Amino acid sequence: MWKALTLASTALALVACSGNKDETVPAEQAAAPENTAPEDATPGYNAERNAYFGDMHIHTRNSFDAYIFNVRRTADDAYRFARGETIKHPSGFDMTIAGGPLDFYTVTDHAEYLGVLPAMNSKDSPLSQLPRAKAMFSTDPDSITAAFQGVGASVRSGEKIEDMYDEPLINSVWAQNIAAAEQYNEPGVFTTFSAYEFTSVTSQGGTGGFGGGNLHRNVFFRGEAPARAFSTLDSTNPEDLWDWMDAQRAEGRESIAIPHNPNVSDGQMFRLETYTGEPLDAAYAEQRMRNEPLVEVTQVKGTSETHPDLSPNDEWANFELYEELLATNTVSKTSGSYAREAYRNGLKLQEERGFDPFRFGLTAASDSHVAGGAYAEEDYWSKIGIVDGLPFQRGSVPMPGVTDWANQPDNQTAQNAQHWFSRWSASGLTGVWAEENTRDALFDAFRRKETFATTGPRMKVRFFGGFGYSPDMLDAPDLATQAYAGGVSMGGDLVGAGEAPNFIVWAMQDASSAPLQRIQVVKVTSGSETVYDAACSGGAVPGSNHRCPDNGASVDIASCSTTPGSGAGELKALWTDPDFDPARRATYYVRVLENPTCRWSTWEANRNGTPPNPDLPTTLQERAYSSPIWYIPPA
Repeated sequence: MWKALTLASTALALVACSGNKDETVPAEQAAAPENTAPEDATPGYNAERNAYFGDMHIHTRNSFDAYIFNVRRTADDAYRFARGETIKHPSGFDMTIAGGPLDFYTVTDHAEYLGVLPAMNSKDSPLSQLPRAKAMFSTDPDSITAAFQGVGASVRSGEKIEDMYDEPLINSVWAQNIAAAEQYNEPGVFTTFSAYEFTSVTSQGGTGGFGGGNLHRNVFFRGEAPARAFSTLDSTNPEDLWDWMDAQRAEGRESIAIPHNPNVSDGQMFRLETYTGEPLDAAYAEQRMRNEPLVEVTQVKGTSETHPDLSPNDEWANFELYEELLATNTVSKTSGSYAREAYRNGLKLQEERGFDPFRFGLTAASDSHVAGGAYAEEDYWSKIGIVDGLPFQRGSVPMPGVTDWANQPDNQTAQNAQHWFSRWSASGLTGVWAEENTRDALFDAFRRKETFATTGPRMKVRFFGGFGYSPDMLDAPDLATQAYAGGVSMGGDLVGAGEAPNFIVWAMQDASSAPLQRIQVVKVTSGSETVYDAACSGGAVPGSNHRCPDNGASVDIASCSTTPGSGAGELKALWTDPDFDPARRATYYVRVLENPTCRWSTWEANRNGTPPNPDLPTTLQERAYSSPIWYIPPA
């Protein structure tokens, strides 16, 4: 969907395939789970809540920027993949989900021109007779590029291409996606939601009909979905999307929207004014949090937690950063593009003006455009389709016919790899704490923000805050029950009681991934941020600098084998803020770090028998992020 991709690479691909206003905590957020299962509970119901994992951001052939890159997989294929079946990648190889079936999965095709490109490439559709269709599915690279860039320009501007905007077709394909979600939804076993992507892009920085600051949102319906999806061809303003969602809610169709890739929003995702440049106010904050209680903090196109320029004292801030605006080589503005800074600015707005529009929880996803997400470093296939499906296309191995990195050709494929694909990540999954694997239970968890984001592994993370927690709770078999009863979980508000709260931090390793190295608590106030190590592997204790000692873990780059050191299968601690100020608001969230392992690009280089790309990290530390707990001083 980007300019460079729509040049020679796109042409070759197509030639190949043508032929909250007050401080009252809402009841659903504050309430502890019921001790007994309701009569209609599904098997596996757990009053202490289970961790469920899923991907809430998946595209199929019906997205215009998937079909153009030879993606032919359907919503049915996507759901079959998530349940453990093997499907084909556009480049011809098999894709099977790493780690086994997921608990929930959601197809989120772009609402703009939904299903139109497949129709334009079908001789049975009148749309195939359009001049734009003939150009887009021709063998002339320049014609293909121009035709596709026109679609991108329309999506960005919101101005319809009237002859290809077939609303009955779009609505019928939307109905097909809804039907697929209904078909594969199996309460207690596998959950789906009717959903789509709203593809807003700011005008800054875009070229060739694409690019600019990313303001995309995925819209999810709890149950019934409307017959028509609201897209940027209705309005490019996300605030108009919220108005539409409010109107749908008034008619009984409940939904939430989840923004993604703030990291490439050019500072616009968490800007301190409205879309049209007006001052923020309490009504804006209330509407935003009603409709967008969650933000996708990590996915293929990078991590949006924080940035070294914003968090210079955080040694782990430089993680899987991707900073170039969509379709360009222009670096996105940093301020306004990362979650931790948004938390800080939200607290500042609350203290100075009485409202906070950034009280969001955290999720993760893949944003795969090939129907199946690549979550494991050792089994990675990027996200777009035929132009990034092979290792040399994403810069992990030298181009064909080249034996070393010093002699890489300067062609379009190499440039795409250098600027984009090599910088992308094997990520991510959303974790949800819910009583059972059903739409209602998961959606309730989304609403109360009892969610966490992982960069791919299925590590489990719990985070509680209260004023009466004691150390002996950590070994209690009913720890979660006690924690819920005596405080709040991630996503909750902790109202001050004149003393420092205690926090329970708890993480469990994904058995198929690396051991855990540490749990950290990130504290944010309106004027500062601090990262505290709260639990260390091997029973170690953080030093005076709030850091765990080295746990002895290591990675052999040549083989990607690891030495675990004192890495742990489970970490758990009762933590108290050593710098607590009872009179000051604070946002706390947990970050869990695994031991170091090989990055996907190193795995691919080793399999190819070539040295890793010297411009890329050889290792990383997979991680998870909890939704925050917000401390509120006593009145």
